Amino acid sequence: MVEVSTSILTMEKGAEAETILKLEKAKTDYFHIDVMDGKFVEKDTYNKMREYAEYIKRISNLPLDVHLMVEDIKNGIEDFSAVEPNIITFHLEACKNEEEVHKNINLIKKANAKVGISVKPNTKIEEVYKYLPYIHMVLVMTVEPGKGGQTLLIDMLNKIKTLRKHIEVQDLEIDIEADGGINLATHEKVKEAGANILVSGTAILKAVDYKVIIEELKA
Repeated sequence: MVEVSTSILTMEKGAEAETILKLEKAKTDYFHIDVMDGKFVEKDTYNKMREYAEYIKRISNLPLDVHLMVEDIKNGIEDFSAVEPNIITFHLEACKNEEEVHKNINLIKKANAKVGISVKPNTKIEEVYKYLPYIHMVLVMTVEPGKGGQTLLIDMLNKIKTLRKHIEVQDLEIDIEADGGINLATHEKVKEAGANILVSGTAILKAVDYKVIIEELKA
């Protein structure tokens, strides 16, 4: 089953309540919270996403899918665990060593959230293999992280295929989330490659009818 996690990064200011309720009615599976610190990636959305996450928690029962694109992962986990997210994902590239990766995994589990590890386009997917027995999801970035509305990097489809094959051979229960450039022109290829959670923001939020796009992405 394919699920959709709607990124609220480009949500229109002043229309937050309307947008969130429309997305809920359109049956998005998650609200994707793109947390950026202005260091790990150029853009800084940290405080804005904290406010949005707290606001969504007050008016919606849908799960939050928090994607930490930050250098200080420990602080990010502590700040966003307050909104009781379903998933907290951090970047492998932001960790200095294997010990730090495991510390972050354990911190997220203590916060009663599922654990996701994300990899940028230039990171080999094999680098995440050793952590698979301890986590719930791998987020494959299909664009360079840091801004919305980018075009999907086709080479990332092979990365998703390789990961899916490894998961099946090892008989693991791991979700593969793909994030970046996912729309009606690209979603079929991403699903065929093996992703079962699709992050989409611009394609959904710019649509006249969110429900139509979300249903198509899931189909």
